[in-house]
Amino acid sequence: MKLLTYKTQDSEPRLGFMHNNMVVDMEDFGGISNFPLPNDMLELIDMGFEVIAEINNLIDDTREVDFENISFPLNDVEVLAPIEKPRKNIIGIGLNYTEHVAESARTLDTTGKLPQKPIIFSKPPTTVTGPNTNILLNSKLTQQLDWEVELAVVIGKKGKYVAKENALDHVFGYTVINDISARDCRREGQWIVSKGQDTFAPMGPFLVTKDEIENPHNLNLSLKLNGIEKQNSNTQFLLFNINALIEDLSTVFTIEPGDIIATGTPAGVGAGRNPQEWMKDGDVVECYVENIGTIVNTVKEI
Repeated sequence: MKLLTYKTQDSEPRLGFMHNNMVVDMEDFGGISNFPLPNDMLELIDMGFEVIAEINNLIDDTREVDFENISFPLNDVEVLAPIEKPRKNIIGIGLNYTEHVAESARTLDTTGKLPQKPIIFSKPPTTVTGPNTNILLNSKLTQQLDWEVELAVVIGKKGKYVAKENALDHVFGYTVINDISARDCRREGQWIVSKGQDTFAPMGPFLVTKDEIENPHNLNLSLKLNGIEKQNSNTQFLLFNINALIEDLSTVFTIEPGDIIATGTPAGVGAGRNPQEWMKDGDVVECYVENIGTIVNTVKEI
């Protein structure tokens, strides 16, 4: 199921899902199905992944004519980040593709050695922005604004000391994230100023439930800047795959429904190019992950 958070001209943000290329309002669908459903993505996740099978059964039992009054063409709504206000910081994973480790060592202050354990950082909830919004370039803070396309994992089940073989049982679904980075804002090896500025986590357009993704470790992902491809890889090249990340993270802290893990970016970032490239005012960046979709954002200098 492709879930989304959206709004119309007349509404506050609402929860919906895609059906026959239309956006169906989740709460309204619950109303016609006599099965109360929430109007918020986090509330739906809190119901447990099992609710997705129930919703799919209800969809199968619903006449197409009954969808008409609770549906909108996708072009008629504003698509927001799937989880507009995460409860906690986004969990970021650094240097998680081998070629990105190498390019970072050439141009940044990293060693070039493959990490033996996941490198973990975080991005505040205020970094989240949706598709078709501006990425804010604060020129007083940075002159080195960079891009990073990533697959993001959304947790659906609480867990502590989760074994690798059980890790995907704790996943609710997947989305696209652009881990925007200000390369000249790192402080003594700490990344939060570089990674944590407002709008530095464009996300969307959908949260695709895990039953729709046959293998999250074989998804193409790519990024274009002003129409020119800069990154192109596949999640099969993750150094630490999703199972390993969940096992490791859950030994450090309890993972909870609604947690978001940005799994790392492949080679091709601006910092790794010769000469280096940085995003500037007016640049348009497109991030794509197979079976999920594309988010497009524009850089705006402030």
